[in-house]
Amino acid sequence: MWPRSSGATASSARPTRTVRTRTAGAVTTAEAALVRAFWARLGLPGLVDVHTHFMPDRVLKKVWAYFDSAGPLTGVEWPIAYREEEARRIELLEDFGVTAFTSMLYPHKADMARWLNGWAVDFARRTPGCLHTATFFPEEGAGAYVGDALDAGARVFKAHVQVGGYDPNDPLLDAVWGALAEAAVPVVVHCGSGPAPGKHTGPEPIGRLLARHPRLRLIVAHLGMPEYVDFMALADAYEGVMLDTTMAFTDFSERFAPFPKDALPRLRDLGDRVLLGSDFPNIPYGYLHQLEALERLGLGDDWLRGVCHGNGARLFGLPGPGR
Repeated sequence: MWPRSSGATASSARPTRTVRTRTAGAVTTAEAALVRAFWARLGLPGLVDVHTHFMPDRVLKKVWAYFDSAGPLTGVEWPIAYREEEARRIELLEDFGVTAFTSMLYPHKADMARWLNGWAVDFARRTPGCLHTATFFPEEGAGAYVGDALDAGARVFKAHVQVGGYDPNDPLLDAVWGALAEAAVPVVVHCGSGPAPGKHTGPEPIGRLLARHPRLRLIVAHLGMPEYVDFMALADAYEGVMLDTTMAFTDFSERFAPFPKDALPRLRDLGDRVLLGSDFPNIPYGYLHQLEALERLGLGDDWLRGVCHGNGARLFGLPGPGR
């Protein structure tokens, strides 16, 4: 998701008109059937979605309130498509056939990450299909609680450079990055400058980080929107760099951050390191639309199979095609 940090400035690519999208809560049995038909046609056992948000209820409600205020893109409506209670949101992913997903959560200040990680341990234990997710913030003790999270079985971490407003190269994170590189546990990192740049967004800070920790497994959220090409270059340079598709290519995002068509062959060639991400439940359109947006790129069924299941299955050691 894309709440921007308080110091960010508006993007010059911001649309000037209101975008009306899916009505919040309009979830139907027919939609689930269409999602299932999508992956069944590809011969998959389901979907692996590396970018879904579950967090403590009071935190998520604050996030929703932010989107209700049209904060990320002033003047653009952002209705939450799946504004449901936690149990219903889990049920929806099951209905869609999402066999593995994350609980992307992140702090916006110090003294918050350890508490979020404690919640995430319990959520993963009681939620079939959830890949135990953890997070961190540049603060004293970050290395210690990241170590605790790894010991507790965390399989993926979330870092939000934009919301946190921090430099990923902050010395307070040296122990964190070292531990994650050593453990080969992936980190989904929102580091692109969409929808509005932050002080430390863009490819340059992440490039410096990778130069110091070249073995890191970094999953660049939103394909690095809007610096798509720059982040694909980092994926070319570092074999541990991956990209998730979250909100990319959708009608909503193409209005203000279109993917350059001449870069599609390069994206096809990186197919084994592109992972499905959706931003569920905070998207302003139906879940199916992300899948259809990927299909209409015309990169072929083999590419889709890898993105929608195989690549994630390999990364997390899941059963089924892709192992």
